[in-house]
This record gives sequence, C-alpha cells and structure tokens, in this order.
Amino acid sequence: MNTLKNDTRLHILMTIAKGHYSARKLQQEVRKAGHSCSQVTTVEEYLHPLMEVGLALEAQDQYYATTFGARLSKLIEGSANIVSLLPAQSECYEETLLKALLSGPKTFEDINGFVSRKIVPRVLRRLETLDLVETPRERAYIFFFRSKRDPAKEKFSSAKSKVYNGIPDEGISVPKLAEKTGFTIRAIYKCLRRLRGKKLVFTRKMPRTYCLTAKGEELTLLLDELYAMVEETLISSEQVFRDNEKIVSQISNIPQVSVY
Repeated sequence: MNTLKNDTRLHILMTIAKGHYSARKLQQEVRKAGHSCSQVTTVEEYLHPLMEVGLALEAQDQYYATTFGARLSKLIEGSANIVSLLPAQSECYEETLLKALLSGPKTFEDINGFVSRKIVPRVLRRLETLDLVETPRERAYIFFFRSKRDPAKEKFSSAKSKVYNGIPDEGISVPKLAEKTGFTIRAIYKCLRRLRGKKLVFTRKMPRTYCLTAKGEELTLLLDELYAMVEETLISSEQVFRDNEKIVSQISNIPQVSVY
C-alpha cells in the first residue's frame, strides 16, 4: 500500500501498463505530468519500489507492468488521486480504520479494538482532515426517548402529537426528528420542552460515532477490491511455487542411468 501512495509512482505504473518504456522515455512522461526528476530518481525512487512489490519488471533497459501491475492499474484508474491521500510512510492504521468503518458507524471504544488506543485520536484526526471520516454534529448524538408515562392522560396539540409519535422506541436526535416530521429544529425543541415538562420524554447522550464520508466509502471500497486482488495473486503465486517444488522433487527422485 505504501508503494502506491505516491502520485508520480502511480503515474508511472499507469504508463508502463500500456507498453514498454525506457528510463529516459519515462522521465519525459513524468515531466509532461508536471513532475521534474532525473533518470536516476525515476528508476531508484519510482520504478524500483514498483518492481520490489511485483508490479513492474525490467528487460533490456525497458520497463513494463507485470500482469498483476496491469490489473491493479486498471482497478485504480480514475481513483489514483484518492489513493495518494493516505500517508505514504505508515503502518496502514488509516486503511485498517477505514475498512472497519465500512460495515457501519463505530464508537471510539469500538475503534480501539482495531488499532492501539494511543494512536486512535491521531489517526481519526488525519482521516477527518482528509474528509474520509466524519462525526455527527453535537446535537446529533443527544437522543430523545418516550417515557413510560401514559400519553392518553395528556392533551396534545397536533404539532406535539406529531412530534411525540415521531419518536421511535430506539430514540431519535433532533435533526432526524425535524427531518421526519417536517418541522423546523426550533419548533421541535419547543415541542420537546413541553413534552419533557409533562414527563413524556427524556434525553440520553449517546456515544459519539464515526462514519465514512462519500469520499471515504469510495476509497475503502477500492481498497477492498485491491486487497482481494492481492490475496488472489498471492494464493496463485504460492500454488505455482508449490507445483514447481513438486516437479523439482519428482525429477530429483528419478533414478540416474549410467551410460558406458
């Protein structure tokens, strides 16, 4: 993952996925994209890392993408700009949290189970700054619930009745209740104050949750596909390696025939 979190490196991968290129030609392609670097830098800083993780190969001073590299290039085409949002030198804590949030919102305590508690605040701040993760507004995690008091003993206006009946058993925040009833937030608070005065509703502060933004979900879905592709490639490579070992073993056990 860290290899891919670089605009220039991704650009080079996309380029060599289309054909064979010399270091000089790649340097020119990189310059066209607005990145200035020497041929040595092009090879050492951008091509070698791609080769080390099996995304690129070199033959007769020509560089090209492996089958794996070409597939990956096609997968992230059009989304390379969001892949490079993630920190290039990391232990992939950001990716771990993004993947955890894909199944739904998580509280701070939930997130502690995925990475160390000491680094959770720093990782979350980074993801929020990148607009990949968001938290609800302050009012959105103060929930209103109906009490067990019998509402039949009270007289309601149509507005208060609509607000009261709009509160589900699992509780609801004021913004959601306003959205559900069609009333303004100010009108909702006014009705809720009256209902609280009659002890028909009560509040409870729910734990703050963290969830993916639209951009965060797009990136995380892409990462999920990328992980699946990497896993598939590794399994295939291991199978080929085992098959080769088996063939070598069989050959070595063939009796040697002496010729006189």
